[in-house]
Amino acid sequence: MSTTSGWILAFADRALAAEPRLTSYDQAAGDGDFGANIAGAVRLVRTELAGLPADASATDVLSATAGVFLDRVGGTSGPLFGLLFQALARSAGAELTAAALAEGTAAGLAAIQRVGEAEVGDKTLVDALSPAVDALRALAPDASLTDAFKAAVEAAERGAHSTEDIRARRGRASYVGDHAVGVPDPGAVTIALLFGGPARDTVDTGNVS
Repeated sequence: MSTTSGWILAFADRALAAEPRLTSYDQAAGDGDFGANIAGAVRLVRTELAGLPADASATDVLSATAGVFLDRVGGTSGPLFGLLFQALARSAGAELTAAALAEGTAAGLAAIQRVGEAEVGDKTLVDALSPAVDALRALAPDASLTDAFKAAVEAAERGAHSTEDIRARRGRASYVGDHAVGVPDPGAVTIALLFGGPARDTVDTGNVS
């Protein structure tokens, strides 16, 4: 199994385990279907990756993942995650590197902001993704992929936690006003889960709550 496949499959495991709390967050701030949508997406991703050849490139893995999120997932967040995976696929080659992760994450953030127009402080996944981009950009040129995942997830977790005290200005959560204050944005939490890396023991993503 390639590092990229291991990363995406580990993300799928984490997302499935987190489905109940993602659902509870979205019940407070949205229509309650976020957890089910993400869980359904990663199950489809598992099937897609199982059908790829053993020597599939990082680009192949990420393109397959992007296709699921862009074309087969309902809700608003599915296509946004699809844009991130699509940008990562374009930056990756045969193997994912720290530099490619940084470049693709930055491009994904730009694409998401073009579509959704969200900024940091709006209580969306951008609150976790933007600091992850900053952390990746700050890495030394010789940083390893493990270093990159660690830096990204630590920054994303801080960003996800920050959404707890924000009154939403974008998305469905903006309709419920102060009712969603005290609850983290489920999209931001999922970004933190994503950057956990290719193995469960790379970093602890269980502390985004």
